[in-house]
Amino acid sequence: MEIVFASNNAHKLAEVSSKLPENFKILSLKDVLGDVDIPETGLTLDDNAIIKAKYVFERTGKNCFADDTGLEIADLNGEPGVYSARYAGEDCSFQDNMDKVLRNLKGKQDRSARFRTVICLILNGEQHLFEGQVDGVILTEEQGEKGFGYDPIFCPNGFETTFAEMTMEQKNAISHRGLAVQKLVEFLSDL
Repeated sequence: MEIVFASNNAHKLAEVSSKLPENFKILSLKDVLGDVDIPETGLTLDDNAIIKAKYVFERTGKNCFADDTGLEIADLNGEPGVYSARYAGEDCSFQDNMDKVLRNLKGKQDRSARFRTVICLILNGEQHLFEGQVDGVILTEEQGEKGFGYDPIFCPNGFETTFAEMTMEQKNAISHRGLAVQKLVEFLSDL
């Protein structure tokens, strides 16, 4: 069965492909719609995952799924949340986003945070949602060179290293995206 992942992120595509049963073939967004940029206009992670999946399904009629991920920090009232990728502005870098988080947390005691990923699957016209979450804390300074986004300042609960200090295998085993993908894979494997 062919299924479209509404992403052109090569790392995400490879990660999900490696976990799906052999009878599934993943197509990228580019494979089915070319170079498009799906607007993420939702107010929640769920909204954006649904918007992206519906965009693909309505234009191709193909089974598809999409994801959205955000960092939610308790003492910042859940920010950056749905705006995680553009927290410091539209054309900001990962570094700009981290710097803004660290500035906004300066002097705050509660540094608890969570990463959440929501996946929306549209299969035979029916919508299904899967969520993965990992709780942790935001450090006061960056640690580690690996990963991307907020990885150098996020330390998951039960660990003494940030996501940026872990190998890709270690991170994927406990990460929000890894957990959401596992739920998607289990659902598809049961078909």
